[in-house]
Amino acid sequence: MGNTKNTRSERISKIQSFRKRAPSVSTLVDGIFNGDPTALARAITLVESTDKRHQQKANELVEQCLSKKSDAMRIGITGVPGVGKSTFIESFGKTLTALGKKVAVLAVDPTSSISKGSILGDKTRMEELVKDPHAFIRPSPSGTSLGGVARKTRETIVLCEAAGYNVVLVETVGVGQSETAVHSMVDFFLLLKLPGAGDELQGIKRGIMEMADALVINKADGDNLKRANFAKSEFTRALHLYPPKENGWVPKVLSCSALNNKGIPEIWDMIQEYGLETKEKGHFRAKRQEQNKYWFMQTLDSSLKQHFYQNKKIRSVLDLLLVEVIENRISPFKAAEKLLQQYERELK
Repeated sequence: MGNTKNTRSERISKIQSFRKRAPSVSTLVDGIFNGDPTALARAITLVESTDKRHQQKANELVEQCLSKKSDAMRIGITGVPGVGKSTFIESFGKTLTALGKKVAVLAVDPTSSISKGSILGDKTRMEELVKDPHAFIRPSPSGTSLGGVARKTRETIVLCEAAGYNVVLVETVGVGQSETAVHSMVDFFLLLKLPGAGDELQGIKRGIMEMADALVINKADGDNLKRANFAKSEFTRALHLYPPKENGWVPKVLSCSALNNKGIPEIWDMIQEYGLETKEKGHFRAKRQEQNKYWFMQTLDSSLKQHFYQNKKIRSVLDLLLVEVIENRISPFKAAEKLLQQYERELK
């Protein structure tokens, strides 16, 4: 009996040791290129890590995955809480996998500003899609990053594409002024709307409307059907008031019932039409290039800020200046100038 317990304990110890053992970058890359979802999940965890020891490995990993050419379509999906984003994504994802597509869902969950925790419940809300062998669902906490898009979502997209997923869906937390971050990392931006919510013309942020490549009225079923048709005509009229897009694409308004799987194939047909049209005119590639430039500048800004605040001398001077600012002994502008001057001296 004692030997059995020891043997079982040894097995558990070996499994725990294996799980703790961090795989090499080359092992992760090989696994990703072979479409191994476990390797992909571990790679994403590495990329999302805030541990400095992991950052160099993560950068090397993303760099190697960038070499794998992909023709994936990146689709951002946003809408107010309660619009049915998870139900829509499950129905949409199942439609795509039935067509032979491999679908990755990056669902960003809101992080509590108090407890710093996230529910990460998207896998439980997408019960069918999570069982689909051609789908990969990764819920991630939004943290304090802009617009509820996890800090490393863009790098995660690269990893998913390298693993062979040719449609990447990025679900955002909800509509807000900072939600525009998702627009900077996707090819197609889809805004989900509710019928009869009383916000057909005035209740939605103008910026989000201008960026949307399509509006989809969800829950167009039962008693909602009449309201959905009304909302569709109102939004169609409203979109004509906005300036035309540089790529010449005219945003469309469709309706669907994700719950009943109605109108979903038509949405995919529209996205394919968008892809063909923008690729033919060269706008698709130009947008990707502009996004690369944008994220380079964003990463540079973030790195400089991090480097600045990690400087020990800066931190000590900052604490002293904060006291002076609070007590009105120096203006915030003068204090900032003094701190930057100190930083310049540190660089010499």
